[in-house]
Amino acid sequence: DRNSTKTSLNVKISNQLVFVSLTERLYFATLRSKPKSTANTHYFCTDDEFIYENFYADFGPLNLAMLYRYCCKLNKKLKSFTLTRKRIVHYTSFDQRKRSNAAVLIGGYAVIYLKKTPEEAYRALTSGSNASYLPFRDASFGNCTFNLTVLDCLQGVRKALQHGFFDFETFDVDEYEHYERVENGDLNWIVPGKFLAFSGPHPKTKIENGYPLHAPEAYFPYFRKHNVTTVVRLNKKIYDSKRFTDAGFDHYDLFFLDGSTTDGAVAVHCKAGLGRTGSLIGCYLMKHYRFTAGEAIAWIRVCRPGSVIGPQQNFLEEKQAALWLLGDTQRSQKAKMEERTVSRLITTMDDLTLNSAHNSSSSLHEVTQRNTTETHTHTRVCIMSYGVFVLSTRVRRWTVGRS
Repeated sequence: DRNSTKTSLNVKISNQLVFVSLTERLYFATLRSKPKSTANTHYFCTDDEFIYENFYADFGPLNLAMLYRYCCKLNKKLKSFTLTRKRIVHYTSFDQRKRSNAAVLIGGYAVIYLKKTPEEAYRALTSGSNASYLPFRDASFGNCTFNLTVLDCLQGVRKALQHGFFDFETFDVDEYEHYERVENGDLNWIVPGKFLAFSGPHPKTKIENGYPLHAPEAYFPYFRKHNVTTVVRLNKKIYDSKRFTDAGFDHYDLFFLDGSTTDGAVAVHCKAGLGRTGSLIGCYLMKHYRFTAGEAIAWIRVCRPGSVIGPQQNFLEEKQAALWLLGDTQRSQKAKMEERTVSRLITTMDDLTLNSAHNSSSSLHEVTQRNTTETHTHTRVCIMSYGVFVLSTRVRRWTVGRS
């Protein structure tokens, strides 16, 4: 009996773990020592497999490639014929940093594949006597002024999933891991097809004190391949912007002018492509996709670890309400404009239909009246569909404020 077996499992090892269940087969445990798998239970641990590379005092969350590889690993175990009748237990240690990272991995899996809400997944992870999880912090020294929780991370992943920012069915993990490396450009997509964060270019491509530096030209092939048309520089001028503009890219310093547009993706950089870059993109996520500050910071760090530093975290939190209001107002105005445009198109077609009916032959009045009614109905549907199609395929305007 599965229930009695589960109870005996809890009793048997309750003296050394905090044990939670996500499904009838999938469990998460915190253990003081490495367990041995049994006939009924398969244990596995990823603490030493997926390791966060810290900048300073930061320790997570783990990046998108690690979340992807974890999900693939767990899916394989759950589908394995040899493990069909076994419980799958992901266990972690009492190292609070590793434990928080492990919780985001299995919680992320629950959100992406088990279709649980972030709150449901987090509730399971903190159920019973399970202790709370150590919050993540920014990539700096000194006191932590903003706690990024495991729940923030799960909510950020869920929000990104809802908006189509990633799809593990098509995710190219090798490309992600290649281009995130400093020697290959140090770049990460935050919003695929829209926002790319990267480390600031230098006048020349060279190795300086063992650290690879890249000239603007080093990015041209990748940018052209991925339809990056615009570069935004947020730090002091190290390279000549003409090197981008002469190559056909738009280039802006510090900010976009209000109401300006772009047909392709935007590549944003500061010095390291972490602090100011993450903050700017975070504001966009909050305004246009209604991310909370915590969700925005979490998602950006999952994509590009170390992003948004120090007081920038508090700034995003303070600006959340104002950015939400700006976004809601803009979306409302857009919806009204689309409604008026469609209404005008229908009115125009009505006039055309009435004129056509007025000029029809009187001998065919009844037939024409019936056909006109049918044509008018059909045309109205077509013109509405066309109007919505045109409006939905327009180039979208977006703004970035100076604050």
